[in-house]
Amino acid sequence: MWFHDAVYELSGPDNEGASSQLARQVLSASGVTSEVCSRIAELILLTKHTARPQTPDEQLLIDIDLAILGAASTRFAEYECQIREEYSYVPEEVFREKRRDILRSYVARQNIYSGPHFQGSLEQQARINLSNSLGDCWV
Repeated sequence: MWFHDAVYELSGPDNEGASSQLARQVLSASGVTSEVCSRIAELILLTKHTARPQTPDEQLLIDIDLAILGAASTRFAEYECQIREEYSYVPEEVFREKRRDILRSYVARQNIYSGPHFQGSLEQQARINLSNSLGDCWV
């Protein structure tokens, strides 16, 4: 988790890849075995959210990364505003289209969260938040 988003450039083409490489370099220089460095690098790459996590540690990492989706409605609304502010350089129409696609991709999943803890505690609220956001802001 320490290296997740260690490299974060808004218009950067591969923040996860750069963060993964940085983790590998720092950990290797600190004496961490190559096997552990590789596993951590792989976990960081999973935060691209292009593949479903399979192992328990992958599931936990991704569920933590997506926890904001299941936050209280007011906090989630604040988060959505922060995302828009962060990407203020993107034209409104383009931002809405891309954000809508991202939010819909989570709604389309059978389960947003992989592990039973997050499914039980955040899944329902995440679906409410995403539906509200899609209905109110991104149509």
